[in-house]
Amino acid sequence: MEEEDIVRADIAPGGRFPDYELPDHTTTRRSLGALQGSDPMVLVLSRGHYCPKDHKQHLELAAAYSKIAVAYTRIVTISTDNILETREFRASVGAEWTFLSDAGRKVQKDLDIQEYTDPHHDPMIPHTLVLKPGLVIHCVYNGYWFWGRPSFEDLRRDLREVTREIRRDWDLAAPGLREAWQMGDRSAFYPDEDLDPSLRAA
Repeated sequence: MEEEDIVRADIAPGGRFPDYELPDHTTTRRSLGALQGSDPMVLVLSRGHYCPKDHKQHLELAAAYSKIAVAYTRIVTISTDNILETREFRASVGAEWTFLSDAGRKVQKDLDIQEYTDPHHDPMIPHTLVLKPGLVIHCVYNGYWFWGRPSFEDLRRDLREVTREIRRDWDLAAPGLREAWQMGDRSAFYPDEDLDPSLRAA
């Protein structure tokens, strides 16, 4: 994967993506950090409903969503669409994840990613980011041209690397894990760390 520059130097691997708060497709204000929780996240910065390239990318993500969801991974899409267009975009591609509306161009302006070649729609340059927990950037794809966008296999590779790094129970043969489990210490095992003690596996 070739990492493409965007203007803000901190929007790069190892940096932290801003915790924007925007209205979702139901008009509820949501922050990226709250949507991510303790999971990896695929964040799509989208042109929006009008763009056929964005539709194709989102149809592919929707087709792979059951795999993404079962892997405890989140997806969020942000576009410059208004709420109605955001809702229609989400419905038209059969997406089950949260879409956020940035009709005021807050993200576009803050990241300095205005797509100046399209003054009519005034979108942001499309990007796809893979984020570790805490909105830490693992990688960035510049999707101005469609082939710059990640395939599902690209995302699978990226998310494998991220999950291996952040999940202490990636390899159950790792020293100490079996002993911790047998002693009732579930802190290294997902999803037990996020559950009420009464709901944890016996």
